[in-house]
Amino acid sequence: MKGAAPAPRAPRRPGGSGKQGPKGSRKPGARKPAAPCPTGAAGRPTAASRRPERRTLAVLTGAVLALIAVVVVAVNTLGGDGDEVATLDGRPVTREELLFHMGRLAPAVQNELTITYHLTSPFRWDSKTGIKTALQRLETSALDEIRQDRAVLVLAQEQGLVDSVDFADLAAERTAENESRAQAVAAGRTVYGVTDFSPEEYYTHRLTELSTGLKDLLSKNSGDPLHVTDAEVRKAFDADPDSWSANATTYAYTRLVVQVPKGAPAGFAADLQRRVKAAGRLPDVTGVAGAKLTTATYGGNGSTGLSTHHQDLVSVLGQLDGGQVSAPVKGTGQITYYQLDSVRTDKEKAFTEYSRRIRQSLVEKKYATYLQRRADDASMHVDSSALAAINAKDVQQ
Repeated sequence: MKGAAPAPRAPRRPGGSGKQGPKGSRKPGARKPAAPCPTGAAGRPTAASRRPERRTLAVLTGAVLALIAVVVVAVNTLGGDGDEVATLDGRPVTREELLFHMGRLAPAVQNELTITYHLTSPFRWDSKTGIKTALQRLETSALDEIRQDRAVLVLAQEQGLVDSVDFADLAAERTAENESRAQAVAAGRTVYGVTDFSPEEYYTHRLTELSTGLKDLLSKNSGDPLHVTDAEVRKAFDADPDSWSANATTYAYTRLVVQVPKGAPAGFAADLQRRVKAAGRLPDVTGVAGAKLTTATYGGNGSTGLSTHHQDLVSVLGQLDGGQVSAPVKGTGQITYYQLDSVRTDKEKAFTEYSRRIRQSLVEKKYATYLQRRADDASMHVDSSALAAINAKDVQQ
């Protein structure tokens, strides 16, 4: 209404600066300032004027909570403290994972560098080893190991043997396994193997378990990357039949056992050696008191395995040609010589006995080659600044 008095201004809130930005400072696309809040007779904001402020507070609170949730998810996804030192085919390699592998490799790398670069004691990780420090070489070795092991883990994930290849998930898996074993022990159930895995023990156990599963899965059918044909088995056997013949080989041999008398002179063994060498054949050795000459035949006992005695016997006879005499085999109170009289191998029996082992050895070779190719093809990007932040104190001795 014309001539009416102006409406009273709302009081300034405590703590407010009351300052306004410069004219025209509003960013493009920003909303225009809201109209003045309606006020009551005393100049205080009405209930209607307070509702927008409450809604704004609720929206802001929701946004903050959503941001916190995103941060938590990101940290959990990366594992450990979430620090990323590298990526391998786009997957993160965390600082925790790298330090774990550095700790595993530290003793072997330290020994190798000490010998190669003639490092003095006490060993220091900041020692120069060529153009790199010892710590840098340890980091490189650890990253190489991660590259190799990730090839196993990623392949296992592709085959449905694991859900994740993240190091943090593997650590959580170990915790769950240890809890399960502890509960089984408490309940009186049988637990095979260790009852509480250390991080290193579980890591080795899990990779071995996954490798066994992968070799079985990927070698079953024709066309599988690790499949071995019957022709390949036969070819491997024919290329080196002597390596696959112990259980199908019959040895005829002569054995000379000489008892060493009590109080024998220091040169007793050397004198006996001269006599055996001069005779050429064990039956022709004469003039040796307490000597006992026998002949025998030994044939491999198939897939049941060799006893310790037979393993020793085969290891001696297997190195001899027909008619050749072995070096002296010294035992408790006696010296024994062996002479190989003849040897005969049943090749078909040998192939039957060893074909399974030959097949497995070929699967192992294919597996190693297949994994190495996948590891070599993987793309690794390293954060140099993150590596530089690792120092000798971080290495687990």
